[in-house]
Amino acid sequence: MSKKILIAEDDASLSKALKLKLSSLGFEVSVAEDGEEALSLIKRQKFDLMLLDLMMPQLDGFGVLEELKKVKQKPVVFVNSNLSQAADKDRAMKLGADQYLVKSDVSLKEIVEKITKALK
Repeated sequence: MSKKILIAEDDASLSKALKLKLSSLGFEVSVAEDGEEALSLIKRQKFDLMLLDLMMPQLDGFGVLEELKKVKQKPVVFVNSNLSQAADKDRAMKLGADQYLVKSDVSLKEIVEKITKALK
């Protein structure tokens, strides 16, 4: 059975590129364009990993992390954000993120490699 990944990202071109790449590797990928949609999907199905942007409409990534505390089947959470401040990283990690990636510091290839490694 393939591993399920949720990409919570409001940048359509980035989420599309990630979805294509991860799907080609055999992962089952869903995309949410905002935090509300991401939570709704997580409450309906089990995901092995979520790639979470922090700056999203409706509910931001911090809000999603807060809400995830109430979810029984919590996925591994990789934050993928433009926020590079230590305070943002600390906050996300304290809220339960497993990894924190800064978009400007990681390539698409590196993100895919980290996800693949985490789900092996």
